[in-house]
Amino acid sequence: MGESVRNSPRPPHWIDADAGPVVRPYAMTRGRTGHDSRHRLDLIALVIPEAAADDPGADQSLSPEHVEIVERCGDAPQSIAELAAGLDLPVGVVRVLVGDLVDDALVHVTRPVPPAELPDVSILREVINGLRAL
Repeated sequence: MGESVRNSPRPPHWIDADAGPVVRPYAMTRGRTGHDSRHRLDLIALVIPEAAADDPGADQSLSPEHVEIVERCGDAPQSIAELAAGLDLPVGVVRVLVGDLVDDALVHVTRPVPPAELPDVSILREVINGLRAL
């Protein structure tokens, strides 16, 4: 009987992305599923680092995920959706983590202007023509 156990094939060992996340998403957010930030953290909200976030790795209170969010936004502002895709994390987790960073004044969040609020093209043309006439 001991012989058959020794000759049986070993179960596959996952050592790459197939193994799934090492830390469960709820552990990254300490069980929180939302954030009571005054900012709307929807999918198109742009995350922009503050000047105080010049070296996020030096802050020992930040998790590796917090640091990576700040670093990813350092080159160019990124949306919540882009961060979630780039970090391979659920959007809800990224919202909570970004909310933490907003509270710590390491990032701020802006929303692109909705198309309905943009000025009409005809009005802009009239303004340009008026300026040329001066």
